[in-house]
Amino acid sequence: MAAVDSFELLYREIARSCNSCVETLAVVGALYTASKAVILVRDCYSFVRVHFLPRLMPSVRLGRRFGEWAVIYGASEAIGKAYAEELARQGICIILISQDGASVTDTAKAISETHRVDTMVLVADFSQGHAACKPVKDALRDKDIGFLVNCVDDSLRNSPNFTGLSEDLLWDVINRNIAATTLMTRLVLPGMVERRRGAVVNISSGACYRPSPSKAALSASTAYLDNFSRALHHEYGRQGIFVQSLVPFQVAPHGASAGGWLIPQSDVYARHAISTLGISHRTTGYWPHTLQFRLVQSMPEWIWVLGSRMLTSSC
Repeated sequence: MAAVDSFELLYREIARSCNSCVETLAVVGALYTASKAVILVRDCYSFVRVHFLPRLMPSVRLGRRFGEWAVIYGASEAIGKAYAEELARQGICIILISQDGASVTDTAKAISETHRVDTMVLVADFSQGHAACKPVKDALRDKDIGFLVNCVDDSLRNSPNFTGLSEDLLWDVINRNIAATTLMTRLVLPGMVERRRGAVVNISSGACYRPSPSKAALSASTAYLDNFSRALHHEYGRQGIFVQSLVPFQVAPHGASAGGWLIPQSDVYARHAISTLGISHRTTGYWPHTLQFRLVQSMPEWIWVLGSRMLTSSC
């Protein structure tokens, strides 16, 4: 009889302890669910605020807010060219800088004739180091530079493995994507800081968040532009300079067949991206790409790498 009483007492004590644990776990679960709900609401609000509200509400004229001239490095790229045209459509004068002036001369002429703004073409080969900076600095002197747009050169998107790239090509990639962006920012930023206004936009790729096999050089370049932009934002954001890292996914050239709403034409992308100026310091610039970016963020790295290898092998 004593053994039965002891067992019942032990059972009651265990049940009481378990009830206490269950209550604790219920509280923890409720707090976890509430935190996830708050994060979801915050992300939804940010999504609408960045991608939809600016396109529904009239904004301050860009030239008045940032400056009258825009410097575009990488206008031979589809996104860079479309971004320049969209700025010109809003009355911003355009300076196109390229290693090959012939590749952007027609673009500058078309922009000037279509949008009735002043345009300039500067040739700068940043593989020459400091020698390339002086003519750019002289041309930009006394101009109200309000925008600097650096666009990554994605010519290595369909490149072979890293060891299959020549040394000359790798140096060219480093000069175009890293040296040019860094030096152009150094040339333009002091004037912006002095005027306490301006926008620096570095356009890289949504793939910067994950390493991509067979695209090591391009992947590293995009990651550099992304982190460079974010660091500049924290350094100069309080001095009136808006620094933005644009990380789009695939964009089709203007006039090419787009791949649906996930792969917009460059002019469509540029209109969406410019509407985020002054609002988000790091964005894809296009709401379907933001959904893709969130998916990439939540995806385990091994799945991303496997998918990249499958896409590379199918090309």
